[in-house]
Amino acid sequence: MEEDVKDIVEAVTPEELAQDAQEIALSLWQKGELLLQDMARTWNLYQLLIFAVILVTAHVLSRVLGPRLHDWMRAREGWPKWRMRFLVLLHRRLRLLLVVLITWPVIWIMREVTFSHRTAILEVAGKLALSWLVIAILTRLISNSFLRGTVRYVGWTWATLMILELTGQARQLLDSAALSFGDTRLSLWMVFQGLMIIGLLIVVARFISRTTSERIRQNEDISPSMQVLALKVMQITLYGAAFFIGLKAVGVDLTGLAVLSGAIGVGLGFGLQKVVSNLVSGVIILLDKSIKPGDVISLGETFGWINSLGARYVSVVTRDGREYLIPNEDLITGQVVNWSHSNDYVRLDIYFGTAYHDDPHAVRRIAIEAAKSVDRVLDWKPAVCHIVGFGDSSVDYILRFWISDPTGGLTNIRGNVYLALWDAFQEHGISIPFPQREVKLLNEQIAVAHEARHTADPAD
Repeated sequence: MEEDVKDIVEAVTPEELAQDAQEIALSLWQKGELLLQDMARTWNLYQLLIFAVILVTAHVLSRVLGPRLHDWMRAREGWPKWRMRFLVLLHRRLRLLLVVLITWPVIWIMREVTFSHRTAILEVAGKLALSWLVIAILTRLISNSFLRGTVRYVGWTWATLMILELTGQARQLLDSAALSFGDTRLSLWMVFQGLMIIGLLIVVARFISRTTSERIRQNEDISPSMQVLALKVMQITLYGAAFFIGLKAVGVDLTGLAVLSGAIGVGLGFGLQKVVSNLVSGVIILLDKSIKPGDVISLGETFGWINSLGARYVSVVTRDGREYLIPNEDLITGQVVNWSHSNDYVRLDIYFGTAYHDDPHAVRRIAIEAAKSVDRVLDWKPAVCHIVGFGDSSVDYILRFWISDPTGGLTNIRGNVYLALWDAFQEHGISIPFPQREVKLLNEQIAVAHEARHTADPAD
């Protein structure tokens, strides 16, 4: 252990790093002096003046053409989204685009009328503007804003160094700051390379994932559960391959990750039991197809349809617009009512009562006809009505009917059937009784009894 620490300390000392930085800074200073001397020449001053005119011209044209381009874009309603997004990107970078479009024709014209070395500064400016524009366009493929900004600014910086021929000094400075772990040497240059390669591979993996996922979702031969499972496996494979390929490309020894993965596995077993349980439960749900997106389920007091299946939870949307995130483990271990597991047909029951003087045969017939008159009730499925008891004030019935769209709600269809029963009973003169009670006041009974006793015995 002490030898490893000694290797790390001896890998790079502050004195060596400072000396390397001083050498690089001195080299850059010498290049800067040469550049200033070159700029002092007449043609170089002319190039700077020409480029300043180009910048002013591009700024003025962007002010004039920007609103007109914006209005023209708003009129293109039928265009594809990718084309409109590309136009929006060009509109936002209109000034830089105009600089590129003006600079390079000026360079070509000057090459024809004068010596080629008299356009050196303009060529540098044109290459910088073109590289910045290309990087700005390509980084729009990255959806994550933080990653997109990081890649963009790093790309601009590295492109500038390449055009100014300073990449050798930058690489030397980044490579001089390094740490050694046994036979492995880790420098800032290696970290930079790794981040760039991994970032690029992740962008490619994301693009492939999106393109393939659209085709999988459009394939009707694959069930929704298997679609979700295939997408998850594909994403894990692509992103995992991008990460490990990126590490291998920069020379990282992957054999050391075996010990790290074992330690992570032990940590998962003890500290992340719930997380792992939810992940495994999610895979089981996808494999056994017990629930799938679009199913209507009931779990406790939660009733709604499944919006999406995640790696850790299931998203359930209720009729009131609330979205519940239910852990996968609860769906495996708890009792779940899937209203549309094998089919979408659902039978509903409602209870009501009528007075004793109403004909029960007529009540049953009228109740069935009233239920079938409601729009969402299936008329080709049998609706039945049975007597379930003789209550204190009414004859009690149960009415059963079928629907095929539980996602449309259950309470509302019950309410519509109750309303149809009310209208039908009013039309046929069938009454819905309510409990009636007789109340006798105890004080009046005592007074009546006392008066009767006084009449029977005048002596009292």
